[in-house]
Amino acid sequence: MRGWWREIAGLVLPVACGGCGRPRTELCPECAEELTGTGPCRVRPVPEPAGLPVVHAAAPYAGAVREVLLAHKERGALALAGPLGGALAGAVEAAAGAVAGSRDGPLLLVPLPSSRRSVRARGHDPTRRIALAAAARLRRTGRDARVAPVLRQRRYVADQAGLGARGRLANLSGALEVVPGGARLLAAAGAAGTTGRVAARAAGTVVLVDDLMTTGASLAEAARALGAVQLSFVSEIPHGLAAVSAQHGFEQRAAAVVASSPASFEINRNSSRSWIVAGDER
Repeated sequence: MRGWWREIAGLVLPVACGGCGRPRTELCPECAEELTGTGPCRVRPVPEPAGLPVVHAAAPYAGAVREVLLAHKERGALALAGPLGGALAGAVEAAAGAVAGSRDGPLLLVPLPSSRRSVRARGHDPTRRIALAAAARLRRTGRDARVAPVLRQRRYVADQAGLGARGRLANLSGALEVVPGGARLLAAAGAAGTTGRVAARAAGTVVLVDDLMTTGASLAEAARALGAVQLSFVSEIPHGLAAVSAQHGFEQRAAAVVASSPASFEINRNSSRSWIVAGDER
């Protein structure tokens, strides 16, 4: 029945695929496949900014993936949040799976904040919307996942377009902060994800999430801001410290994005599951 209503609605209000423009579908099977077909991979910008957590991406930012993200973000194709959230959910699971001891623990998705002016201009917060869709997808698979929008911009940030890696790092340096009460929210969520005797030992994973990574400047700044209120936020846990640091509720050392930079994706010759991203984009 739902399919018939979509067909009728498509005749009255024309719908086109956000990736390729095919009529009468919000996202065609081929473009949907581009979002998730290759599977999530670890991505590393070059140069890699200090403090950047381990990042996993669902797909390269090119072709249909780029068009779908732009349709959702800039053209208000809100129905695309579902498939984009599904792609992000896969990247979140890959990111959490790379953190020792967190494969079955609760997940707290922390979206990178949009500026108030961009939210007003677009009429929605695209990253938060995709994060909510990703958490819902994870919960449907039985994973304890929730979204905690605890970051905000504490000062004006210039438009990043046209800035290189160094310019973006300088533009974002010190720009984010945890909202008042955010640290307590993170701690409470960590406690809620544990029960009984394991409450003092079980650890979940805070995963920073965004729609796109280019130079990694935004994710590195977000990691710094979280680290300012939770010292356990580190990009890599030194060998032998995982068991000790896992006593603090939520561990934060992972990030996930729908897509990673367009300009120079290339397969890392040392690992078929790692992408290297040139760093003159963001």
